[in-house]
Amino acid sequence: MTAPNRATLWGRVVADELVESGVEDVCIAPGSRSTPLTVAFATHESITVHSHLDERSAAFYALGRAKRTGEPTPLVCTSGTAAANFHPAVIEASQSRVPMLVLTADRPTELRESGANQTIDQTKLYGDSVRWYRELPEPAPEARRLRSLRTTVCRALAETTGIPAGPVHLNAPFAKPLEPIEVEDDVPADLAERHPLAVEGRDGPFVSVTPCRPTLSESDRRTLSAAIENAHRGLIVAGPSDRLDGEAIRALAGATGFPVLADPLSGTRFGSGDDEATVIGGYDSWLASVDWPVPDLVLRFGASPTSKTLREYLRDADVRQFVVDPAGEWREATFTATDLVVADGTELAEALAADLDPSPNQGWRERFAEAEARYWNLIDEETERLFEGAVLERVFSGAPDPATVFVSNSMPVRDADRFARPRGADLTVLGNRGASGIDGITSTALGAGSATDDPLVLVTGDLAYYHDMNGLLALSRCGVDATVVLLNNDGGGIFHMLPIEGFDPPFTGQFKTPHGLDFAPTADLYGFEFVRTDSLSGFEDAYSASCSSPGTQVIEIRVDGEASHRTREEIHERVCERLG
Repeated sequence: MTAPNRATLWGRVVADELVESGVEDVCIAPGSRSTPLTVAFATHESITVHSHLDERSAAFYALGRAKRTGEPTPLVCTSGTAAANFHPAVIEASQSRVPMLVLTADRPTELRESGANQTIDQTKLYGDSVRWYRELPEPAPEARRLRSLRTTVCRALAETTGIPAGPVHLNAPFAKPLEPIEVEDDVPADLAERHPLAVEGRDGPFVSVTPCRPTLSESDRRTLSAAIENAHRGLIVAGPSDRLDGEAIRALAGATGFPVLADPLSGTRFGSGDDEATVIGGYDSWLASVDWPVPDLVLRFGASPTSKTLREYLRDADVRQFVVDPAGEWREATFTATDLVVADGTELAEALAADLDPSPNQGWRERFAEAEARYWNLIDEETERLFEGAVLERVFSGAPDPATVFVSNSMPVRDADRFARPRGADLTVLGNRGASGIDGITSTALGAGSATDDPLVLVTGDLAYYHDMNGLLALSRCGVDATVVLLNNDGGGIFHMLPIEGFDPPFTGQFKTPHGLDFAPTADLYGFEFVRTDSLSGFEDAYSASCSSPGTQVIEIRVDGEASHRTREEIHERVCERLG
């Protein structure tokens, strides 16, 4: 490897080491100080560059790719507030345990605290939101420093997929010249000849990191198996998780005879699996409407469920509850669980399914199955009228098989929880439930869509759509196609769920915040087809056509947020009447 100057050498070594470690894609936002990295990635034959003009959108796009693949797509930006704009996605990556590698370019150390333009304190910029932070050594054609650089890059990449997975920040100071300009005597011509290991690296990553996966000892697993076999009314709860294997959880449900209450973001509600598994999806409405016997054991996988009804049901169940978490962290905010099991959820589910010899309580399981069937029969009747939940029902029932479905926060994910019926389709359902913000929704979805050939469906609200319109540029710049379902209720419809609804003012102006925006011009700005409808039949036609067509279509369906909330309440009352 040769280089005209030390900054260029540094950029090439970083890019080379990431490629040797398996990286194939990077996201880059333009800027001057990051020139050595940008040029190295852009000219590397084994790297695909996803170029973004907006740093916040770039970071969420990289987040989406990692949610879909389980591997990081490194991020590159220049110094200053560019790096700060990565922060919201870094927080989400941390909270939802998504791999992310952030490479921020920086001014050289002598310019810090000097008033130099575009120079801020980037040291540990993201605080405790990152799993690991290092400042890269400043470029110099020295063998030991080059080996340090390669070692740090390899370790950083490995840390992103550690336990728990999450973001890692490498801060890279560069002095001018930043461009690949020849600087006489800056990099000795015989550097590679004298120090081949430092300059050329190894065949493969410079440092191979062997990850540790938490596995229960055989005796601990037998103790857990015995507790499961002695339970007569057991439950499995599968919370949001990008990495939990739904087939393993369904196999465990089949082996135990326990119903599995499957969050739409758990990877368990949809897909093929054990025919003996009872997968439940309608619990958010009917679990509180029926006088259920208390379970005598609960196995909990993934993060805290989306459903408040389920969370409160588990809170009030004074029974033994096992929270399975590979990082040994506590993700149960009611603090009523009794046991923390530090183990990989997928591996544990597979091992338990193989170990168990239970005698399932058929009556217990059938009671759940019967309530579930009666619930969906009622939903079939109630979703013939237009409200937000009826749209989500049709999104999931009509989604292509396979498909990636990304659901926005606020009401869309809650309606998915209540109205998305389990089906035997290969649906990868994703959402940003770590910090549960509405920023970066479109970008995260498009990033996820870019990582697979499966069709992409995004369900978003009007405020989330507005918040991340910059992300729509990725459709053309990164070559992503999508079906975007835009639920426009002219403001923050979720606030109708809160007591503040009864205080107006300030409810309308400061909480619901109607905006009156016409989103149709975004089609001309970003180059896609825009369809508007105000009926379910119109939506069904447009949705079906979009899912089977190339390119991107945004389907806006206008709904009344308050009326939708009242409809949800009415349906819940009917569920209580029929199933209670």
